[in-house]
Amino acid sequence: MNAPPVLRPATRDSGLRRFLTGREPRPERCGLCAAAVDEARHRHLVDIEQRAIVCACTSCALLMEQPGAARGRFRAVPDRFLTDPDHHLDDGAWEALQIPVGVAFFFRNAALDRLVALYPSPAGATESELDPATWSAVLGDSRLAELLEPDVEALLLRRHEGRCECYLVPVDICYELVGRMRLLWQGFDGGAEARAALGTFFEHVGRRARPVREEGPA
Repeated sequence: MNAPPVLRPATRDSGLRRFLTGREPRPERCGLCAAAVDEARHRHLVDIEQRAIVCACTSCALLMEQPGAARGRFRAVPDRFLTDPDHHLDDGAWEALQIPVGVAFFFRNAALDRLVALYPSPAGATESELDPATWSAVLGDSRLAELLEPDVEALLLRRHEGRCECYLVPVDICYELVGRMRLLWQGFDGGAEARAALGTFFEHVGRRARPVREEGPA
């Protein structure tokens, strides 16, 4: 596998550190103004230049939502969770994506102008080669793909018990999932603890996701 051009935790006070490194977390602070933030409830920004996720206080997150703020270097991660009940994926579609495990996420890297496909593994986020034609055939005509915001949102897919789930989610929770799986992974298939955590994670996503029809016209 190639080394993925993916987001990474910021070098200071990243809100995802406890999942991505396993280290004892230090008090969280905003990556822009250094103000203290609530560890459990704060926003994240994507640093487009450094390909990093940084914590943000409410004021800085709101500022970065304004057009032209910081010359476009930082983008605030949205907080929307969507699902499309009218778009179904079967096993054939999953096999076409060539993902070796049952979970993957896809986001558009604006700097590279291409889609990136990643999946959790004991080594962290691992990139899977994604042919643009395959993407178009499997997911390109979905409403979720139309709405996907570059860099800050992802399509999160899971094949489980004979069906495939697909959600549009904030990209930071995908890296949170990767970090959890890395910490809990045991053996060849991840182990019972990792599978339980994965189930709990997707239950949370499913509860938050609302039908894409409620989002209005693209």
